[in-house]
Amino acid sequence: MFGKYKKYNLVLFFIFLFYANQGQSSDELDGDFLELKILDKVSSKNTTITLKIGEEKKFQNLIFRSQKCINSKFDDNPEITAYLQVRDLNKKNKDKVFIFNGWTFASSPSIKPFDHPVYDIWIIRCFIK
Repeated sequence: MFGKYKKYNLVLFFIFLFYANQGQSSDELDGDFLELKILDKVSSKNTTITLKIGEEKKFQNLIFRSQKCINSKFDDNPEITAYLQVRDLNKKNKDKVFIFNGWTFASSPSIKPFDHPVYDIWIIRCFIK
């Protein structure tokens, strides 16, 4: 009986999942602030900075801006993901505005690494204040 309508049932199931997830609030996942740890490779000093989402913050010759940060809710130790943009004020090349522009992951920073000769960065946390 259901074999004839198997494809339709599958399509309806995915439509149901899509709309069921739309009703959930994503506010519990999105943060208003992103905390980063910056390592100065020359002096071996760590600095922690907090960025408000959507605003820029200057550190030494870098300007950081986070567009979004998300905590996954599927784990006891949630994955922190952030969309981060970094500009180096020492770079005068107007063709390349950002030295880093993209999504980064706290547990896997090597997926899209922040490559800078002086600084390394890590996401520490995404939170609501």
